[in-house]
Amino acid sequence: MIDPAGQQVVTELEALNKQMTGCAACGLAKGRTQVVPGEGNPHAEVVFIGEGPGFHEDQQGRPFVGPAGQFLDELLKAAGLRRSEVYICNIVKCRPPGNRDPYPIEIQTCSKWLDSQLALVHPKVIVTLGRYSLARYLPGQSISKVHGKPLVKDGVTIVPMLHPAAALHQASLRPTLLEDFAQLPQILKAARAAPTPAGAAAGTQQLTLF
Repeated sequence: MIDPAGQQVVTELEALNKQMTGCAACGLAKGRTQVVPGEGNPHAEVVFIGEGPGFHEDQQGRPFVGPAGQFLDELLKAAGLRRSEVYICNIVKCRPPGNRDPYPIEIQTCSKWLDSQLALVHPKVIVTLGRYSLARYLPGQSISKVHGKPLVKDGVTIVPMLHPAAALHQASLRPTLLEDFAQLPQILKAARAAPTPAGAAAGTQQLTLF
């Protein structure tokens, strides 16, 4: 049974997602089929942040439902996690034309939605998938150098990971992703043992490596 405070989070997240569907703040709104807000457990301890919706996501309005999403499900299973236990979203909520990379202005414009999602879900661990979500926490860093290396920001553990799509284009990266995801149970265990400051998920303060 969800307590009143927990139910409030569910209600506010649903309201936020509804607001997103009417967003026309940047040019991505013109070419989308539908907004892809995010989905999963509103009380998730782990949030995964991708880059942007692809063709299948744009059609269904759900994140990570295409081939990259199928591999993400495999990675979650390897980490002992179920999709229903985590929350999954993207840096931008609308599909960039032709699956191009999101522009900085689009990421900046969409950041208010992600900020609000993280403040409501209030995770202990945030897994960044790909370089654009990584840049939110470690601007200028190379994903190839920092993937799988957890760090703490404002009491929230950030875990940079390669995007699952990278392994679809380069099969040699599959073992790397599987190995990095296999660390998540231990990382989550450590994060549970540390207190999480209020509002930490959306904050921007000093980073500390594990």
